[in-house]
Amino acid sequence: MTRPKGTGCVYQRAGTTVWWIKYSRNGKPFSESSHTTDKRKAEKILKHRLAEIQTGTFIGPEIERIRLQELADDFLREYRINGRKSVADAEARWNLHLKPFFGVLRAADVSSPLLTRYVESRQQERAKNATINRELAALKRMFNLGREHRKVREVPIFPHLKENNVRKGYLEDGQYRKLVEYCPEPWFRALVEVGRTYGWRVSELLNMRVSQIDLFSHTIRLEPGTTKNDDGREVTMTDAIYTLLSECIHGKAPDQYVFTRARGNPVRDFRDTWANACKHAGVAGLLFHDLRRTAARNLRRAGIAEGVIMKIGGWRTRSVFERYAIVDQNDIAAAMKKLQASEQKAENSYSSVTVEPQRVAVAKAQIVN
Repeated sequence: MTRPKGTGCVYQRAGTTVWWIKYSRNGKPFSESSHTTDKRKAEKILKHRLAEIQTGTFIGPEIERIRLQELADDFLREYRINGRKSVADAEARWNLHLKPFFGVLRAADVSSPLLTRYVESRQQERAKNATINRELAALKRMFNLGREHRKVREVPIFPHLKENNVRKGYLEDGQYRKLVEYCPEPWFRALVEVGRTYGWRVSELLNMRVSQIDLFSHTIRLEPGTTKNDDGREVTMTDAIYTLLSECIHGKAPDQYVFTRARGNPVRDFRDTWANACKHAGVAGLLFHDLRRTAARNLRRAGIAEGVIMKIGGWRTRSVFERYAIVDQNDIAAAMKKLQASEQKAENSYSSVTVEPQRVAVAKAQIVN
């Protein structure tokens, strides 16, 4: 029986049991495999294609040939065009991990089971869940861009692994003094002091220029667009930071870097110095990034409102801030002492209210007698 014009057809090619569908759009014929031997399923796929044509969402069977490499190229191009600071990280995630696994595949071949196998392979390589999640997020962004560019029909369901990314390291005052003792150079002492006071990221500090230091108003300014979240910040210097930074910028032009070595070269990589200083202070394994956590704890201990702390350190959301803020055993002990003092005060107040009337009553009885 001949199908009505415009409704397409399903058919089998010679020598195969797989059903093919045929339809046309604007007079142009299209044929594609349904990848099934079930005629009813093939007819459903045909109806779906006809519906896409009617609603203007039709893409075409050529997307079946789109490979992940093309989606990755679009993804990295979008990063570069928008000037994202993490473009180098995105390129590394694709080239080192995603490309070896997905690079030769077509986008249509990526499924949820395949994504699960990728997770398993990365876990066998001892990659952390947070790292795998960032890689999957990059891959998901590739698919979302592909859908916007009409290069993929569907975005597969991506797994999300539980992360244990709560910060663990922090620096006590005594440890800080030992740490800076190891390297008495002005840039190191100033860098650590600013990091543990404001909780700023190492990249924000190393890229700081002299023009951002205002000794007259005792302020430090991070310009919008120079921070991780692109927000600008301005803080008042403590006396210690004022003294240390004054030494760092003495005799320098406004466009020169604040943190430079003895010969004037900007500080770029100080991992060895940091690692040795941490060993000297008895905190081997401490990250410079852990100074953000130290700053959050110290500012909170000082009674500063959390909203102000978040602005100082550049935390946009409370959920992220909570990963850095710390309440250690000393804080808990102090809280219990305050609670005990409060309860004792209430008990004393209650005793004075109930015992004193009894004493008055006894005194009156003695007078009458």
